[in-house]
Amino acid sequence: MVQGGWMQGVCLKVFVGEIQRHEGKLLFEWLLEHAREIGIRGGTAIRAIAGYGRHGKLHEETFFELAGDLPVEVTFLVNDEQANALLALLREHKLSLLYVKTPVEYGVTG
Repeated sequence: MVQGGWMQGVCLKVFVGEIQRHEGKLLFEWLLEHAREIGIRGGTAIRAIAGYGRHGKLHEETFFELAGDLPVEVTFLVNDEQANALLALLREHKLSLLYVKTPVEYGVTG
């Protein structure tokens, strides 16, 4: 919904491993491509410098291990319908991924 130059929607964050693959592609790239295909206008993949997940294993970048399995956060600012469509796509592909869906206000300055 647009109100006075800003919009209300949701911030959908999906967490994947940097080397995790699906259908022969890095999963974060697959997510961005499929989000674009279903009409989501933008997304960002951000690689962490360290993190641990539900299994408690710490992943961190070190000098000797530059290509590890660090967490990647893929973020989209969307409406509820788009968020639900992307989550349905993930379920359809049987991907078990952690996500966070938070109400947000967003816009463009200037």
